[in-house]
Amino acid sequence: MNGMSDRKYRQRGYQDEPREREPRREKAVPQERTPGRLLQSASGPKTPNLMASHEVFRCARCGNRLALPVEALGRCSRCGVDLHSCISCVSFDTSARFECSHPELKARVSPKDESNACAFFSPRTTVERETGTPAGPPSARQAFDDLFK
Repeated sequence: MNGMSDRKYRQRGYQDEPREREPRREKAVPQERTPGRLLQSASGPKTPNLMASHEVFRCARCGNRLALPVEALGRCSRCGVDLHSCISCVSFDTSARFECSHPELKARVSPKDESNACAFFSPRTTVERETGTPAGPPSARQAFDDLFK
């Protein structure tokens, strides 16, 4: 019987002739890396490749962008929901005790979507990138002239 019939794989080249294996190399010790680019602060100057970002407060119900700081009796200008409420707070968590992740809260604040006087309120903000393009020159002629200034 030929040697190919007792093998698991019958493709040509698989274990046809014994070959010498290369000795295993030891893993190289990682070299100390030079520090990469420096992290930039949000308030400092930006490099041309980075988009600027800003902190935004949005209505928890409709997503309307609103101004900070949040007033105690403030309401959303679009849907009218109270802004100083649990649903607009950074500590609001439906899976936590009293639906609030703040550890010092002693009693449930209810209802969650109405204005309250909670001392632990902190508005939930997000950091968004400014995706708008800067205003260009008013005309093609102006853009051409700006090249030679």
